[in-house]
Amino acid sequence: MKFYLGLDFGTSGARACVVDKVGAISHEDHIFYPDAAVQTHLNWREALHTLLKRLPPTIAAELQSIAIAATSATVLLCDKELEPITPALLYFDNRAQEESEQLEQFAPPGHIACSASSGLAKFMWLTRHTEFSNVAHFLHQADWLAALLTGLGGVSDYHNALKSGYDVERLCWPDWVKSLPHAHLLPHVVAPGSNITNISSLVAQHFKINPACMVCAGTTDSIAAFIATGVHEPGSAVTSLGTTVVLKLLSKQRVEAARYGVYSHRFGDLWLAGGASNAGGGVLRKYFSDSQIDELSRHIDPVTDSPLDYYPLPRAGERFPINDPSLTPRLTPRPEDDILFLHGLLQGLSRIEVAGYTKLAELGASPLKAVTTTGGGAKNQVWGKIRERLLGVPLSVAEHIEAAYGAALLAKHGL
Repeated sequence: MKFYLGLDFGTSGARACVVDKVGAISHEDHIFYPDAAVQTHLNWREALHTLLKRLPPTIAAELQSIAIAATSATVLLCDKELEPITPALLYFDNRAQEESEQLEQFAPPGHIACSASSGLAKFMWLTRHTEFSNVAHFLHQADWLAALLTGLGGVSDYHNALKSGYDVERLCWPDWVKSLPHAHLLPHVVAPGSNITNISSLVAQHFKINPACMVCAGTTDSIAAFIATGVHEPGSAVTSLGTTVVLKLLSKQRVEAARYGVYSHRFGDLWLAGGASNAGGGVLRKYFSDSQIDELSRHIDPVTDSPLDYYPLPRAGERFPINDPSLTPRLTPRPEDDILFLHGLLQGLSRIEVAGYTKLAELGASPLKAVTTTGGGAKNQVWGKIRERLLGVPLSVAEHIEAAYGAALLAKHGL
C-alpha cells in the first residue's frame, strides 16, 4: 500500500493527514501549540517531530511523499544549518510599517506585498535588524519545515512566495524585488506539490520512514483547505461561511483589484481569485446563539423573499464586494418576530455573496458555475437553499475541509 502525508501548521497547532492511493484517509493526528499567540520555531519543530513519531509503522514504512501547508507570510532568517538567526515573524505581525511604505515607492501600484504584514515587508525588516555573519536563507514557515525534512534550504513554492513579491505570472522574482539589499537570500521558487528531493537519510532512519519518500513543495493553509474540497474546474468556487464571508473562484483569467482586496494565486493552469466581505456569521452571533439560529431557521421559507433589505456588517466599513471604509451596517427596521429578522439577515448575507461573485466576474474572472460551501454556516440547510436560489447555480457542502487533507492530496498528485 502507498501512502501520502499532508501536514498543516495552522494558527493554533499542527495537523497530520495520511491518504492512500485512492485518496481515502488512513490516519489523522493533531497537536496544539502551548501558546498560539507567541508560537516559536521550537514549537513547530517539536510538533513536526511528534506527528512523525506518531505515524503508524506500517504507514511510515510505505510513505511515498510529504507536503506541508503553513500560514502565509510567517517568515524567518536561518543559517546554512537551518537554525533560525532571529525569532520568526508570524503571519499577523505588522511591525514593518516603514518598510511597507518604502515598498509602495517602487513596487507596482496596489501590489499585495505593499503591506506591513507581507512576507516582503518582513524580509526588509529582518534584514535591517539582523547580524549577517551567519545568515544563509530567508524562508517561509512551510519552506523551513520542509527543509528540516530534507536538509536542503532555499526552496519555496509560488503560493507562499506571492506575498513576498514573487511574480506568479512570469514565474520569477521581478527586478524591483531583486534590487533589494540581500535579495540573494530569497528562495528558489517551484510549483506547489512538485518534488524537491528525498527525505534525508537521518530523518528517515530516526522516524522509520521509507527512505525513498519525496518531500514536495508546499502551499499556504488557506489554499490547502481549498484543495481539500476537490474543486478544480474553471467557474467552480468555494464560499467559506465563517465569521466573515470569504469567496474563492477558479478562473481562466488572473484577477487583481487592490481596492477590493482581490488578488489571484496561480493554481496550476488556472487562477484562484479571492475576495472577503466583513459581513458573515459574526453578525448572526451578535443577535442569536447557534441553537437559536438552528431553531428559528426551521420556520423560514427559503423560497420566499424577505421584504427586509439588510447589509449585515458587524461595524462600519466594507472592502468587498463594495469598497467603502465608511459603509454603515443596514440592520433596520427590526421586526418583533425573530424568525423574520433572521430571514432578513440570511438573505442579506446571501445577497452579499451573490454580489461578490458578480464583482469577480466584472473584474474579468470566469463566470460562476457551481459553489461548494465550507465553514460553520454550511450546516444551515435553509441558508443554503436561500443562497442556491439567489446564486442561480448548483450548491453543495464540502465533504473535506481540513488543510492537512488538502496537503496530503497535494503530496499525492500535485496541483
